Formats: sequence, C-alpha cells, structure tokens
Amino acid sequence: MESTSEKLSSPSMLSRINIRAWVSKVPLLGWLIGALIAVGLEMAIGTPLARALGLSKAPTLFGFLIMLKKPLLIPGAALYLLLIYLLPIGLIARFAAAALNRLAAILADFSTVFSILIHLALLYLALHLWSGLSDYRVLVVKLTLIAVIVTLSLNVINGYMGEFSCSHPGFMALGAYAASVFTVSLFVNDKLFGVAVLPAAIGPFFFPIALFLGGVAAAIGAMVVAIPSFRTRGDYLAIISLAFMFIVKSLIENLEVVGGPRGLGSQPDWANLPTVFVTTVICIWVINNFVRSTLGKALNAVRDNEMAADAMTVNTRRTKFLAFLFAAFWAGVAGGLFAHVLRYVNPSTFGIQKLAEVLAMVYFGGLNSVYGAIVGATSISLLGEALRPLEIFKWIIIPLLLILVMIFRPTGLIAFKEFDARQLIQPKK
Repeated sequence: MESTSEKLSSPSMLSRINIRAWVSKVPLLGWLIGALIAVGLEMAIGTPLARALGLSKAPTLFGFLIMLKKPLLIPGAALYLLLIYLLPIGLIARFAAAALNRLAAILADFSTVFSILIHLALLYLALHLWSGLSDYRVLVVKLTLIAVIVTLSLNVINGYMGEFSCSHPGFMALGAYAASVFTVSLFVNDKLFGVAVLPAAIGPFFFPIALFLGGVAAAIGAMVVAIPSFRTRGDYLAIISLAFMFIVKSLIENLEVVGGPRGLGSQPDWANLPTVFVTTVICIWVINNFVRSTLGKALNAVRDNEMAADAMTVNTRRTKFLAFLFAAFWAGVAGGLFAHVLRYVNPSTFGIQKLAEVLAMVYFGGLNSVYGAIVGATSISLLGEALRPLEIFKWIIIPLLLILVMIFRPTGLIAFKEFDARQLIQPKK
C-alpha cells in the first residue's frame, strides 16, 4: 500500500494541490477585477483578434456556440477564450493577489456594507460591459438573473421546507400576467385595453409597483396550494401543486381579456439590466435573511420531522403557509420581470418544460443552500444556451448530466451551506 508521502509526490496530486492553494489565495475582489479587465480587453481588441483567428466576429458566449455550429473553428474559438478571458484573469489573480488582499482588507476594515457595495458595483460593471457587446448577451444575462430568483424561491419550499412543489410555473404565470396587465393597461395604447390612462414617461417609476402586484397575485394563488399542504406531504402535495400549475395555465388560455392562448404582448421595455440586477440582489438578500431567521430554522424543523417540530411548539401550519406565500411572491416577481424582458407572455411558456428547467436548477445546484441555487440557476441557464446549436440533442445531454450529478452528489453541487457575504469579501490568507 502506498504511503501518504508517495501519494502526495505524484505529479497530478501535487498539481491539484498547487492550483487549489493558488486559487484559495485570490480574494473575490481579484476575480472581479480580472473579469473587468478581460471584458475591457475584449472591447478593445475582441473583433480584430477574432478575425485574425479565422472567426467572423467575436464569440457571443465564450466561443461555445461557434464550436458547436462549426467544429472546424474550435481551435480559433478556444484560443480566443484563452487570450481574452483565461490568460488575463489568471495573470491578475497570480501576480496581484497580495496587493488585492491588502485592498480587500482595507475595504473590509473600513465598512462591511461599503465593501459589499464595491464588490456588487464591480460585478455589475463587468456584466454591463460584457453584455453591452451584443443584444444576445443582454438577454442571456437577464434571463439568467431571473432564473436565480425563481430557483431561490423554489428552494425555500423544496429545499428548506422539504416539500416537493411543482407549482412555481403557475406562480410565475400569475405574476407575469398581473404585472403585464398593470403596465399595458395604464401606460400603453393597446388593442386589448385601449388608450393608455397615464403617460408612458412616468411608467418606469411605477414598474416596481407592477412587480410587487405580480408577487402579490402569485402569493394569493399560493393559498390554493398552501392550505392543502397542512394535511398532505410528499407525492400527494406534488400532485396538488402540479394540478394547480395546469389550472392556472388553462385558466389563462381561456381568458380572452388577456389574449387567451395567443398571449399578451406590448409590454413596455422597462426591465433593463440595472433593474433586473438590483431586483436579483434584493431577492438574494431577503431570501438569505429569511432562511437564516427564526422562521427559516422552523422550516428546517418541519423538514426534518414535522411531528417533532409541532411538539416543540413550532406552529407548523403557520410556518408552511408563510413559506408558500413568501416563495410564491418572489416567483411572481420573477414572472413580472420575465414578461417585460421578452415583452410578450404566453400561457404555454409556463408548462411542463418550465417546471423541468426550474427543478433541474434547484436539484443540480443543491438543496437548502443559497449558494447552490445561484450556482444551479447560472450553470443550467448558460449550459442550455451553450448547447442551443445541438437543438433536440441538448435535451439529451442536460438530463444525462443531471443523472450523473444525482448519482455522485444526490444533494446537488453545493447543498446545506449558508450564504455569508461577509466571508466572500474577506481577504484570503
């Protein structure tokens, strides 16, 4: 049997240790600054470099779309990815780690809130500049941020409370249509709702109200699922919530006042990147505080043993009721954003396929974890876009990946881990 020293002396083991040690010494501030520099480099020389490498234009999604559409361009796309992104970020992280750690320490000592805001500003600036090079990138970033909101809200029920709910597409539909009816009927000249009541110029100031109403509409609809949850669990609750999703979808399809099966369009273009980004940040902050609060701990008690939680004076009915309403509210907000990003909403959008996507994000990322929800939503969203050229084969690769994850990591990639922003911004030792 090999000794410990022999195992550590193997080249592969040493390389893994060295890479892990190197990465662990780079603060989050370093990765953000590196990403910002890489985006700036792409803005400056991206198009000329792409043409020099035999590409018609700069890759829109890190070269993956080009690689899958035209395999002969794989070397050029891979070299572009290396020169524009990997090499600059790696060099910044390698040679500026010490200075960036000192800067991160200064920011953390000055004010934790100020340091968090600086990190968020750098993240937004990197996303804004990267997405500004293509309308497709803007759409991908917006939809990914909305997916984070939906996944976080579903994780409250399926992860922290331990139920299996299939009703989130229905909540999204209620939020999407409620927010759309509010904005279109008041601020848009539309054939369904007639002449606008208020001038469109003041509409963006009312958009948060539209999102709030979308969340409230979804929370009211959640009562249909929350009340039966007092007496049902597991498969039975899954069937009830699935029935709720189909009821909402069928109801909207038969309401001609909102377009019926044709859908509802003409939504104003108010869901810009800053709005979606800020809403996502607020959602992460609120949900993270919720799951770490007393009510969040009560959810965990209900998940582990509902009878024992009830015996320990936890009001299980109130806890489950509030959790459903809270999760549905954020799903409704996500639905309102979704409708105004696409500027069109159709009841068929909120069916089985949407349910499968959201469940995949939750269980791929990890249950009972804000980290896991963010990772799951981001990775599945980007993977789905990257594999888009494969068309139908995309829905073979992604399920196979999910099966592998469920076999080797049944609880997901990052499960049962608390999210603490203060630890993220701390300098690395």
